[in-house]
Amino acid sequence: MAEETVQKHVSFDSISETEKQAAVRKVVVSSFLGNFIEWFDYGSYSYFAAIIGVVFFPADDPLVTTMNAFAVFALSFLVRPIGAMFWGNLGDKKGRKWTLQTTILIVSVATFLIGCLPGYSTIGIGAVVLLLLLRMTQSFSVSGEYAGASTFIAEYAPKEKRGFYVSAVPASTATGLLVATIFATFMFGVFGAESEFVQNWGWRIPFWCALPLGYITHYIRTKLSDSPVYETMMDAVEEAGGDVKDNTPVRTLLTKHTKVALIAFGTCVLNAIGFYAVLTFMPTYLTSVLEYDAAQATTITNILLVVYIICIFLSGKISDAVGRKKMMIIAAAGFVILTVPMFMLMGTRSFVLILLAELVMNVLLTINDGTLASYLTEMFPTDVRFTGFAFVFNCANAFFGGSCSFISLALVNATGNELAPAFYIIAIAAIALVCMILTPEHSNIDLRDVERVA
Repeated sequence: MAEETVQKHVSFDSISETEKQAAVRKVVVSSFLGNFIEWFDYGSYSYFAAIIGVVFFPADDPLVTTMNAFAVFALSFLVRPIGAMFWGNLGDKKGRKWTLQTTILIVSVATFLIGCLPGYSTIGIGAVVLLLLLRMTQSFSVSGEYAGASTFIAEYAPKEKRGFYVSAVPASTATGLLVATIFATFMFGVFGAESEFVQNWGWRIPFWCALPLGYITHYIRTKLSDSPVYETMMDAVEEAGGDVKDNTPVRTLLTKHTKVALIAFGTCVLNAIGFYAVLTFMPTYLTSVLEYDAAQATTITNILLVVYIICIFLSGKISDAVGRKKMMIIAAAGFVILTVPMFMLMGTRSFVLILLAELVMNVLLTINDGTLASYLTEMFPTDVRFTGFAFVFNCANAFFGGSCSFISLALVNATGNELAPAFYIIAIAAIALVCMILTPEHSNIDLRDVERVA
């Protein structure tokens, strides 16, 4: 049986370089598309939050309706840790491929149905309830997408290029947001944010797009094989006379890898707060708090997303050379030192200075995000990799990411201080910095050796 295990692994390693690259490309494309759908929806929800608030909530104050829309957004994130354990458990027991095939179907249908919902004026409080239920269903399922896609790529990629290949996953998040903001800009520019078409139908279009895109992604994934690293683990379990289905990933994670999980969670909080603050909350902050022009705020966000996509690949590539730990410490320290000065620059309400401030924060974010996904795959052994990644990443997003916009607006509303969100970001970045200092350096190790090295 040992010979069979070696042979299965060698059969992948011994194929031609062209075939290897083709296999990795298919995995990257399918992972990119699946994550793109998720973030295209999240971006659309954020950029149309003011309209969604009016459609689904009764209130006279635009800030209150926007906060209500973000509150639903935040509440839906609370199920992500549960979804992470559920899908992570299946991903480690039934395989990465099967799990990703299933989650994309549920995500696509739930997202499509959000675009079909009647508003408060039609069915009253039922509209709010249905919106929350669909977002919770969607959030439950996407909790396995980011972690699963990153794990799938990492277990296929050559170790010396793992950071670069895995960076395609965070790049897909920004691409989804970029397409969403381009669509929102087009709708607002052509029809106007207050137009009857945008208020009634225009905001629904991006949600409807999820269904065909989800089907295409599902089809591509049916043509893939599970990763050679995962198949090696399966063979090893069978060789020992066991069954992968008898594994208990959640229990194993919480009992044998508690310290690693806590440190990994601490490092994830910077991504959770930073990503939502810089790329989804800032347009709302500029328009709702600073009363800045909405069109210019959206233009700045578009520029940021293009820079993010370019820099994220560069960050992943650099992390392959210098290691994940150094990159992430630089990012966390940068946020601690520079966040308040950058918010003060935004307070000038000058287009150039706002753009400069957000670019600085954006570059710091890409240093972290381009490294984080590959870092998390290297923190956990194969039998709990999907579960560990999904659990810590989604817990961080549930407690800090989804609530970022709501808490930031609430802090401004409660204190009257435009810099309040900056101090919140600094506090989270400081926590992440401590955890990153405690992090071991696992860059460029073979993923089959993670547990032995640890």
